[in-house]
Amino acid sequence: MACQAFQNNREVPRTRAGWRGLSHLEPCMKQETRRPVLFVSAANPLSEWEIFKPYTKFWIDITVSLTVVVPGDPIVAHVGSTVILPCWISPAENAEALEIRWYRHDQFNNPVLLYNHGKIQDVQEESYRNRSSLTLRSDQSGGLKDGDVSLRLEKLTLQDEGSFHCYVSGESAYDKEEVVLKITALGSTPVLVPKPLDDGRVNISCKSSGWYPEPSITWTSVDGRVLHPGGSSHNRGTDKMLSVHSWTAVSRSDAHLVSCSISLRTGELQESRIDVQAIVSSDSSGPWKALFFTFLICALLGLVGLILYKYRVKLTGKKPAGPNCEEGTMDKLGNKVVEDVNIEELRQHAVEITIDRERLHQDLKVSKDCKIVRDSADYNHTGEEFPIQLCAFGAQRFTSGRHYWEVELVRSPNPPKNYWIIGVVKEGSVALRDRSALTPSSGFWFLCSDGPRGFHINTTQPVKLSLTPRPERLGVLLDYDDGQLSFYNVTARKHLLTISCRFSGSVVPLFNPGAGDQSPITILDCPKPEEPAVESSQPLLSNNSSDT
Repeated sequence: MACQAFQNNREVPRTRAGWRGLSHLEPCMKQETRRPVLFVSAANPLSEWEIFKPYTKFWIDITVSLTVVVPGDPIVAHVGSTVILPCWISPAENAEALEIRWYRHDQFNNPVLLYNHGKIQDVQEESYRNRSSLTLRSDQSGGLKDGDVSLRLEKLTLQDEGSFHCYVSGESAYDKEEVVLKITALGSTPVLVPKPLDDGRVNISCKSSGWYPEPSITWTSVDGRVLHPGGSSHNRGTDKMLSVHSWTAVSRSDAHLVSCSISLRTGELQESRIDVQAIVSSDSSGPWKALFFTFLICALLGLVGLILYKYRVKLTGKKPAGPNCEEGTMDKLGNKVVEDVNIEELRQHAVEITIDRERLHQDLKVSKDCKIVRDSADYNHTGEEFPIQLCAFGAQRFTSGRHYWEVELVRSPNPPKNYWIIGVVKEGSVALRDRSALTPSSGFWFLCSDGPRGFHINTTQPVKLSLTPRPERLGVLLDYDDGQLSFYNVTARKHLLTISCRFSGSVVPLFNPGAGDQSPITILDCPKPEEPAVESSQPLLSNNSSDT
């Protein structure tokens, strides 16, 4: 009869707080999801307040709360990356015996992940299988024992964008909160295509693909002025990624260099530049006139170069370097060298090179002796572009003289590295994501191996090279005073190429190990010959001697 009275009382719904401590009403509570029971006579009915007034203080005292906490701001992550959606119980309590359910929208019974009875259950939305797991929200977290129920999602797609519900339930209490995930995708470097117009202006087209969400496009001049676009368009592909196209018409008086910048709201951007005056000048002269002068200049330069070449070989027997690298040319000898290089003579200028830990990119790791550098194991490289930002810099600075060092590009039994950058950089220059910005005028001089795309040097217009076989040990000779940077295949004892440069200020060695190779970049300690006491054709070698 008492339980019947309890069941007829529907004015007190169950809340997230639950009920504990009603041991004398346990039989009735089990029948009706543990509702509190009061015994009242039908002949003497009481009002709702009169019924519960004596028990109000008792009710507050026995309430046990369970509060779930999540970040207030949305979580932002890239397509293809891994993200952690933080969620925890406050105050902290052991969650190992609780039910933890992550679900989307109204899919409570088809969760992203379900933890119950001390383990992950197999009930799961199929698109999240093998992509979701419980994880720590920080290195200081104690995991489930401290109430950390954060979700880890891998291989993010655009379909993952939206709300995720974090639901935690115990024997007598539950709570849930919502975490918002926003997905972004950084598109490709813009491609600029100029087209001269009849009125003397140049129409410049800017195209890029692989963006999400819709990016903004900005045209600027070299002095920072914003240029008005002639129009813009956005096209969404079947993968929901966006391709963007914008164009503008400029004249010589408008700007010298024009920049097209495509950016997301997160501040990430891709940018390309083009020299408008060079285009206008070449077009106004007419194609035949430009071709004639180009041929004439090349012929004169070739004649002067040949005279200087023979004169220098006659005097010193040393082959000179190519023209200035800022003009996009270089002296490539490769497999056409006539004779082997005397590596021992180069090693007379050997210096000890180490990596500067203070300027190391966060996604690189370096050995304790600062001689070995490679990409971190948890670095997730997306896209086909070379990871130009993964730069490491030498700790040594040079302002004069000749300096030589060697790097190992293979570690047995692995094959030689496919991706790397070796060279020098002016101290203070910053490595950007925009590959087109790393030019000699910006203080960068290097040789790059870009996997199947081959070898090239970073001239204003990149020059592709054919280097066979692929170098396993590369020698670098910096001649600061003569303005030359030379590269050698040490294993084959061949001179690969020499770039003529105009150095100013301090320059430091530059290393980029790329991403995905099994072998790292290893800086070697060169065996340096001792200065002979008397003139001799056979130099004596010292043990691990180096410049001081």
